[in-house]
Amino acid sequence: MNTINNTNFNFPGQKDVYKGKVREVYNINNENLVMIASDRLSAFDVIMPKQIPFKGQILNQIASYMLESTKDIVPNWLIACPDPNVAIGHLAQPFKVEMVIRGYLSGHAWREYEAGKRFLCGVKMPDGMKENDKFPEPIITPSTKADGGLHDEDISREEILRQQIVSEEDYLVLEDYTRKLFQRGTEIAAKRDLILVDTKYEFGKLKSGKVVLIDEIHTPDSSRYFYQDGYQERQDRGETQKQLSKEFVRQWLIENGFQGLKGQVIPEMSDEKIIEISDRYIELYENITGEKFQKADTDDINVRINQNVTSFLKTL
Repeated sequence: MNTINNTNFNFPGQKDVYKGKVREVYNINNENLVMIASDRLSAFDVIMPKQIPFKGQILNQIASYMLESTKDIVPNWLIACPDPNVAIGHLAQPFKVEMVIRGYLSGHAWREYEAGKRFLCGVKMPDGMKENDKFPEPIITPSTKADGGLHDEDISREEILRQQIVSEEDYLVLEDYTRKLFQRGTEIAAKRDLILVDTKYEFGKLKSGKVVLIDEIHTPDSSRYFYQDGYQERQDRGETQKQLSKEFVRQWLIENGFQGLKGQVIPEMSDEKIIEISDRYIELYENITGEKFQKADTDDINVRINQNVTSFLKTL
C-alpha cells in the first residue's frame, strides 16, 4: 500500500515549511497553515524506517472530529480538512508551553510519585494513591519546550509567570480552556466506554489577539485512554489497565530490545507487523470516534493531496 513519508509540495502563496516527526506544516502567505499528517511512526523520539498505512489519515480525522466536537466551548485554529490527511487553519503564534492535564495517576506522574515526590509542577498529589488511581480533581501539569529539540520539561504555573513565558491574563485563559476541553473529552470518551486518562493541549494567539486551540487533540498520539469496562476491578486487583493508545507499539519495540537508547538497533518490522499496526490504529479510530473508518484512495496520494489543497486554497 502507498503511504506518505516526506512531502515536497509548492502550494500557491507558500512561504516556508516545517517538518516535524509526524506532521509537515506549510505556511501560506503568513496567514494560514496547511498541516499534512504523514504515515510516519515515531516512538521514543525516533522515526521508524517504515510508514504505517492510513496512520496519518486516522490521526488527522480524529483530531478534526475532536476539534469540531469542542469548538462550541473553545475556539480553535481549524478552517477545514479538504483531504483525509490534511487540515488547513489559521496561523497562530504558539505559546511556549504545553498544557498537560491529568485525571489519573499514570505515566510520568506515576513515575514521579513512585520515586517519592508528592508535588508535580507545583501541584500537590494526595498521599496513599496507587498507579492509575483517579485524582480527586484533574491536575494541570504544564511542560515547556527545551531548546535544541530536547525533551519537554516540567514547569509550574508560578515559574511560567515568573519567567513571563505567558502573561497572567493569557495563562488564566489557557487554564480555563484546558479544564473545559478535558471535561468535554471525558464526556465524549465515556460515551464510547472509555476513560480519558491524561492529555495535552497546545494554544496560540491569532493576529487579532484571540487565544485559540491549535494542533491535534484527543488522539492516541497525544492522549492516554483506558477502557471503562473492568477498570475498577483491575484497580482493586492491582492489575495493569487495558489501554487505548500507541503504547502497544512501544511495548513491541521494548520486547525487541529498542527504547531509543544510544547503540540500540531499530528492530525490523515485517509486512505482517506493519499491517497489524495499521489495523490497530483503525481500531483506535473506531473506538474513539464511534464511526466506521473509511480508507482513502492511496493510488497516488501526493497528486490527491496537491489537487485537494490547491483547490481549497483558491476559496480562501
